[in-house]
Amino acid sequence: MTGLALQNVVVRLNGRDLLSLSENIAPGEILTVMGPSGSGKSSLLAYVGGFLDSNFQATGQILLNGEDLTNQPAHERHTGILFQDPLLFPHMSVGENLLFAIPASVKGPDRHQQAEQALGQAGLEEFFDRDPATLSGGQKARVALMRVLVSQPRALLLDEPFSKLDAGRRDQIRRFVFDEAKRQNLPILLVTHDEADAIAAGGKIIDLDQ
Repeated sequence: MTGLALQNVVVRLNGRDLLSLSENIAPGEILTVMGPSGSGKSSLLAYVGGFLDSNFQATGQILLNGEDLTNQPAHERHTGILFQDPLLFPHMSVGENLLFAIPASVKGPDRHQQAEQALGQAGLEEFFDRDPATLSGGQKARVALMRVLVSQPRALLLDEPFSKLDAGRRDQIRRFVFDEAKRQNLPILLVTHDEADAIAAGGKIIDLDQ
């Protein structure tokens, strides 16, 4: 089975169930889990990614393209994640941020070519040597996405990555992220408290308030 499967996943805090779900996310599809702070949605993402905080408990299987990831360490899961903050390395140029993420199996000039190509897809052709501190919020968001995508993830996890963007840019960046992830045919799990994010994603919505 291809895609991302969450089978009987339950997230708990202090013995209390925060959420419970079983869902399949096909390649190129987006599943949105929407709810307020404290509803367990970010902990769900952390469980899927393999970095759940020890204060929380979770059970259930995580399958990616038929492979059981449940007990694998985070670095072996090949799940890319975008957070609220772009988290670009400040001591590296924009291009060096991308080069850092490209797998070691890509050698020589191909590495630089892949980074340049990714920046071109993001509309940032001349930004390879730029200091990340000089970028706008929207530009940082695009660089952060391309850094994730050049790492060749098998699924994409989105932890409210649009919440800190100004209203004028939010819709543009949201569409760019969704379109690029779908172009790479990745299953996408989005968690958000913003109904506009959920509607824009265009896929199934699980509302934890209901």
